[in-house]
Amino acid sequence: MDAKVNYRIGSAATALAILFIVGTVRAHHGYAIVFDPSKKVTLTGTLTKVDWRNPHIELSLDANNDRGQVESWVIEGGPPNFFRNRNVGRSDFEKGIGQAVTVEALRARDGSRFASLLKLTFPDGTSVTSAPGG
Repeated sequence: MDAKVNYRIGSAATALAILFIVGTVRAHHGYAIVFDPSKKVTLTGTLTKVDWRNPHIELSLDANNDRGQVESWVIEGGPPNFFRNRNVGRSDFEKGIGQAVTVEALRARDGSRFASLLKLTFPDGTSVTSAPGG
């Protein structure tokens, strides 16, 4: 291949890489696009799962709605490192699995049962907070 072709292929690959990185960063930091700060919700229900992973931990919660029907919620928290820096680990969350907990969160703009964790309170009264946007 001649130098012009190699240059064009290299330039195209670089441009694609930049677009991919920008898209990934934009999707990850689209907090205000996904969650509505004016839609604070308080849920009481059973913590069913803790998914301790990057870029954000996820909690699964079964909570009763206004009609007494169980609804499954996914609550997104900050990244694991956010909690580790505050001496809160996976086991601190997992102690609540199978127990009734209270979650304060910001609901997704689309009205789905997806929310961003503000505060999780366990039956013993201890709580864990997460910064909005993690």
